[in-house]
Amino acid sequence: MPLFMDTHRLDGGVAVEDVAKAHMADLQTQGKHDVSYLRYWVAEKEGAIYCLVEAPSSDAAVAVHREAHGLVADEIFEVKEGS
Repeated sequence: MPLFMDTHRLDGGVAVEDVAKAHMADLQTQGKHDVSYLRYWVAEKEGAIYCLVEAPSSDAAVAVHREAHGLVADEIFEVKEGS
């Protein structure tokens, strides 16, 4: 299944605790869309959030965010994993 990386930019910063709550909502919703949110990274001061998701399409990944908490990504890209 394809991998996607999405980015969120929030004015005024973001608390990692708030992102953790949103991620839990994603995990509770993702099964309906055949999606698996794998990891996320937070730059609190900058208000940046990055999510790695396995999904059949970018639309399916966006649908989970929209349904779970309404914080849709500013950008989403299909990515290939490397090391």
